[in-house]
Amino acid sequence: MTSTTLHKAAPAKFTGYQSFVAGLLAALQFAVILDFMIMSPLGALIMPALQIRPRQFGMVGSAYAFSAGLSGLLTAGFADRFDRKKLLLFFYTGFVLATLWCGLAPTYEMLLVARVVTGIFGGVIGSVVMAIAADLFSAEQRGRVMGVIQTAFAASQVLGLPVGLYLASRWNWHAPFLAMVLVGGLGGLVIVLGMKPVADHLRIPQEKSAFMHLWHTVVEPRYLMAFATTALLTTGGFMLMPFSSAFIVNNVGIAMERLPTIYLITGVFTIFVGPLVGRAADTWGKLPVFLVGSALTIAMVLVYTHLAAVPFWLLVAVNVVLFVGIFSRLIPFQAMSSMVSQATQRGAYNAISAAIQQLAGGLASLVAGHIVSFGADGKLQNYGVIGYVVVGSTLTAAFLAWRVHQGLQLRSAANPSLAQAG
Repeated sequence: MTSTTLHKAAPAKFTGYQSFVAGLLAALQFAVILDFMIMSPLGALIMPALQIRPRQFGMVGSAYAFSAGLSGLLTAGFADRFDRKKLLLFFYTGFVLATLWCGLAPTYEMLLVARVVTGIFGGVIGSVVMAIAADLFSAEQRGRVMGVIQTAFAASQVLGLPVGLYLASRWNWHAPFLAMVLVGGLGGLVIVLGMKPVADHLRIPQEKSAFMHLWHTVVEPRYLMAFATTALLTTGGFMLMPFSSAFIVNNVGIAMERLPTIYLITGVFTIFVGPLVGRAADTWGKLPVFLVGSALTIAMVLVYTHLAAVPFWLLVAVNVVLFVGIFSRLIPFQAMSSMVSQATQRGAYNAISAAIQQLAGGLASLVAGHIVSFGADGKLQNYGVIGYVVVGSTLTAAFLAWRVHQGLQLRSAANPSLAQAG
């Protein structure tokens, strides 16, 4: 596969139905991402309300991640045996009900169990979304569709986090979860009424044994590098995010009431950046955009995790540029990763990838909870150490992503039609 063939083919426009599906997939990602992200800013309220330590709060994030990872692995063997729409509906329904449980949890122990159940269902949704995107969009369109899907992250900051924090401050930390249940129910209706079946992969002969289908996907040599890259890309978010609100409030000196403004401004910028990054990846190449994003991420992580008391505008600027860097490596790698698997293993590949992402994230969150602590002055200690760990994982991920790209080029050179089919 030449660089021109893989990356610079003339971008094909989305059809009307593709535009609808891209928006729907983004909305589903919005629900799942918000459910995870809301825990970070709520940490400053949940920890004192439930009288728990940072280590215990880190366990809440890890519980979700570990259960999501195990669920993804258990689902992978069956992921290519069903209409992807039906699979999506099943897990999305369970996710909404589990979120309701979170909203009703009265104690730390109940919240911990509720997060486990939420992870079991929510952790699989992202992999089904990615499989649907790969099924319905060509390789030349995937940078853009991944850019649209990832606007869900920004939308959760612009719409979800400020509203969630307002509800929490107006009532209590349970309120945002109950609001998500109401919105999530509407999303389920849209899936039922508007999405067509996604079942073309069922026309291709499949392995009879679900276990062997899982095994053959796990041990496929050309998938292993992509799996490892995914694991490392996850490290940053799961280490930085759970304690970011506590760091901003206690170390940087920003009032809790101003956190929604930070998320709002950052989200507005990233809503515009996501599609631009996706278009740049389709036009100029997934790997070059990924490497630029990695360099920017490294620089901004080092700045962010070592901030002291700074003006509000400077914190917002740093946060915006940090997330631009994160998006500029996440989107192109997702587009690159979507070209790695063959159609008959696409569901299993994405389920395993999501499982690895969640397990790695759970481990990262757990480790971060043991690294940081509150000092006698109330400040979060050792947040800079987390920054150094994230820098190391980013450098390693950049090398592995280059190897994934080289593998795609070699595969396409041997079979040029794969460049188009993805």
